[in-house]
Amino acid sequence: MHRLLHPVNAKLDDHLPADHKLSQIYRVGAGLTGLLLVAFGILGLTHHIGFFDTGGDTVLALNTNGALSILSICIGVLLFVGMVIGGTFASTLNIGLGLAFIASGFVNLALLDTGLNFLAFRIPNVLFSFVVGVMLMWFGMYGRVGSALPHDNPYWRARHPDQVARERRTAAAPLHGERRAA
Repeated sequence: MHRLLHPVNAKLDDHLPADHKLSQIYRVGAGLTGLLLVAFGILGLTHHIGFFDTGGDTVLALNTNGALSILSICIGVLLFVGMVIGGTFASTLNIGLGLAFIASGFVNLALLDTGLNFLAFRIPNVLFSFVVGVMLMWFGMYGRVGSALPHDNPYWRARHPDQVARERRTAAAPLHGERRAA
């Protein structure tokens, strides 16, 4: 029953060594996206747009209002926190926020031209949300999922402990043609 509920011997939050090269990719993804969102939010706030105004004020070719600006800054700061912490936390944060951005794109697409569109989304905002979501997911999943992960990848090793043990035994066993020094 346990094997049925947990078919893979790894969790999404398995430990990644702090100095692993994958951590840099997760950090860069979180940092660049966070910078973009904070810049968008600050520019939106400097235009003195109403908090829930849906009048069509634009910043960087995207519709915005005070609520969207503050939300963008908060998410950008959260991504900066992920960048500072790095490792598996940054990867998981990127994946989670990427999914949230994609979900937000669909929800706000459904809310276009309704009274519930309190974040003042328009089609460019929806597309931006989809692009940022996919980008964050790519940064978060890089080196973590896939069918061709290298055998030195910590996530591959966590998912294939039997194969890792066989490879270690093979590497430690002397070759047949070698003679031991007497």
